[in-house]
Amino acid sequence: MTTTSAENTTTGGPLARPRTGPRRRTELAAFLRSRRERITPEDVGMAPGPRRRTPGLRREEVAQLAGVGVTWYTWLEQGRPINASTQVLDAVARTLRLDGAERQHLYRLADVPDGTAGEEAGSLPEDVRAVLDALVPMPASVVNGRSDILAWNAAFAAIFPHVMTARPCERNSMWMAFTLPPCCNPIANLAETGPLLVATFRHRYSRHLDEPGWKEIVQRLQAVSPEFARLWASHDVALPQSGTKVFRHHAAGEIRTRTMSFDISASPGARLITCTPTDEESRERVAWLLAHPEAAATDHRH
Repeated sequence: MTTTSAENTTTGGPLARPRTGPRRRTELAAFLRSRRERITPEDVGMAPGPRRRTPGLRREEVAQLAGVGVTWYTWLEQGRPINASTQVLDAVARTLRLDGAERQHLYRLADVPDGTAGEEAGSLPEDVRAVLDALVPMPASVVNGRSDILAWNAAFAAIFPHVMTARPCERNSMWMAFTLPPCCNPIANLAETGPLLVATFRHRYSRHLDEPGWKEIVQRLQAVSPEFARLWASHDVALPQSGTKVFRHHAAGEIRTRTMSFDISASPGARLITCTPTDEESRERVAWLLAHPEAAATDHRH
């Protein structure tokens, strides 16, 4: 997905009729500035560069990290009367590392229905991240109900290197499964597992029919993936269940796993997904990837 410009991330044009009052826009501007100023370049893996006049990230850096237009983000932080989509606010929230309460606050100030409220909250207790690390060499990740990938361990990143570089709005297991080209898609048996992925996604979707965030991810997937659109049109529904996933890595070869999902009570809506290698060869290949991190990335560019 290309970087979003100011024009195509607003509804009715960049300066559409305001929906929020002046006080709310002023509060939104102050809130975004305060969240931006608490994040250092080092926090997001950027070089500190020359001394900065103000603390934290610059506006253009936030825009770049979120994958949105610099002009659009500047207008948002200035409190201008622009309309924002759920997708773009999601990306800004992740870049600014907002917790669940802060995300809801952002959506209220922007006068947008909160597609991340409740079970879609992106914050995770540190204990969950410790569990992920302890599961290595077993690949594991944490996703929310909408399949946004919230956290992962080193073994998962070795098999899914795209998760490290994907824009926040594309860091979604459904998006990666159905939009990555075959040469870079680590799921080798997608033709077999795809129908079940879509059917269980529809099962979760049925509880969020009126939420903008869910509508947007479905519409985006239908627009870019003919296979997802075909499976979605079948209206098949299935309960979540364990399954076999075969991953293909350009350097390590095929890795056969059995996936399981566990609800995380401390983060409603979040699920821990584990991928247990089913044979010795697969276990050895995961161990090899962990020992050779330089081999994790794909060996070509599109």
